[in-house]
Amino acid sequence: MGILSRSRKAWWKGSYSGLILRMRHGEIVCDDALNFLNSLNEQCADIVFLDPPFNLGKRYGGCSEKEDRLKEDSYLKYMTAILWRSTAVLKPGGALYLYHLPKWAMRLGKVLDGDLTFRHWIAISMKNGFVRQQYLHPAHYALLYYTKGQPGSFRRPRIPLARCRKCGQTIKDYGGYKKYVKDGLNLSDFWEDISPVRHKKFKHRPSNELPPKIPMRVIETSGRKGGLLVDPFAGAGTALVAAAAFGMRFVACDKERAFLRIMEQRLACLKEKNGGMKGGP
Repeated sequence: MGILSRSRKAWWKGSYSGLILRMRHGEIVCDDALNFLNSLNEQCADIVFLDPPFNLGKRYGGCSEKEDRLKEDSYLKYMTAILWRSTAVLKPGGALYLYHLPKWAMRLGKVLDGDLTFRHWIAISMKNGFVRQQYLHPAHYALLYYTKGQPGSFRRPRIPLARCRKCGQTIKDYGGYKKYVKDGLNLSDFWEDISPVRHKKFKHRPSNELPPKIPMRVIETSGRKGGLLVDPFAGAGTALVAAAAFGMRFVACDKERAFLRIMEQRLACLKEKNGGMKGGP
């Protein structure tokens, strides 16, 4: 591990100059997401995972609230450029996932429809939302799943049956279908077992953090051992931890330098926990 200023890894166009943190399974750079994507080779990624700031006026590291409160047309223009470039770096058969508010998922999905194949609108239940005037209570986020043509890798994960904490019995009565679900349920496009990361005991930074189950399921569905995950808004590095644990390589970006150290620490802890992860770029 170490900070570099130049890299000639195969995913870069020629070479990349800037602040680079080289890890066992990939590289993380400190840069704007669009500059980062423009520096990557076309058709290098097996998965592009996008968890951008939602433009709600939140602080991320040293950024001010204004940086996350652009005018809607400016935000749409920026995210459109991100999606166009993300599509370009995706391999044929590769998968693109976009995690966002339903309002923006609808608008940004239109950008993707021309070049990619729509697979799913995954509704992710998120409790503790706030009721807004003349609107229903918001209770889910959207995870859009697209592929470049037919998926090169696809698995349908199985999830454990929900059980009562006290008696241990299944909460739902599956009747005559119990034999079909004894090894778990097929994952659907409605995820109701996700909890937001809000308690400081589980957070790695003060600002919002991605629940680990989301990238874990993304990679279990579309990942390929030895394949490449591209994450332009890496934040606390949750998707990178999931990729490394699965055996994927990654190249990622965040414009907050402090977050690179958080990612380094999390990936180092994963390596120690697993007794040294095999593979690498």
